[in-house]
Amino acid sequence: MTAPDPHHPHPELDRQLAERNAELTELVGHLMNCWDEERRLLARKLHDSLGSSMTALTMHLGLLSKNLTDSKAVERANQMKGLLNNIIETNRKVQLSLWNDKLEFLGIKAALLELVAEFGAEHGVQARASLPDDDDAYPRAQGVALLRCAEEGLRNVLRHARAKKVEVILDDDGDQLMLTVRDDGIGLGGGAAPSESLNCHGLRLLRERARALGGSLTLAPAPDAGTALTMVLPRQMPG
Repeated sequence: MTAPDPHHPHPELDRQLAERNAELTELVGHLMNCWDEERRLLARKLHDSLGSSMTALTMHLGLLSKNLTDSKAVERANQMKGLLNNIIETNRKVQLSLWNDKLEFLGIKAALLELVAEFGAEHGVQARASLPDDDDAYPRAQGVALLRCAEEGLRNVLRHARAKKVEVILDDDGDQLMLTVRDDGIGLGGGAAPSESLNCHGLRLLRERARALGGSLTLAPAPDAGTALTMVLPRQMPG
C-alpha cells in the first residue's frame, strides 16, 4: 500500500477542489462577458435614443429662440439650453461609465488616453499614460479587463491615495500584457497588507476577471512611494 504524501494527504479532495475552482472561474468569466455585453447594449441605446433626442431638441430650441424678442422669453430659452446641455453631458458620462466606444472602434490605447486625460483634467492630478508604440488589436475581453483595471485603479487613487501624480502604463512583450496604475500617494493606509486590500469588492471583481482570462492582479507598494495596481494577462487567452 502506497504511503500518503505528507504534503498532499488528500489527493482526491485536492482534485475536486481544483475542478471546482476551475468551474467557478469559468462561470465568473461567462458572467463578466454577459455583464459587459449588457452594459455595451445599454450604452448604445442611451446614445441612439436619448442622446439623439437631446441633440434634436437643442437644435429645435435654437431655431425657435431666433424668433424670440421678449427678454424674459429669451432668458427662459437660454435656461432651457443650459438644462439640455447638462442632460447631454450627463448622458455622455453615463454612457462612458457603461461602455467606452473608443475601446471597440479605436482600441485600448485610445480608450486609455481618453480616460487618463479626463481624469487628470477633472481632478487636478498630473496624469500620464505610457503605452506601447505598436497599435495591436486585442480581444474584446482583454481590452475590457485592462480598461476596467485602469478605471478601478484611478478610482482608488482618488479615494485613498492623496496623490499628486498618477501613471497608467501598458506593456506588451509579445507573451503577456501588463497594465499598471501607479501613484505617488500615501500608499497602503492603516498598515493593511496588499492581500487584505485586494479583498475590497471592486478589486475582488477585477481579480476574478483577470483569473478568468488566465491572468493575475496584484497590489503592492510602488518602488519609490505610493501604490501600484498591476494586471497581467497572457496574450493567448485560455480556451
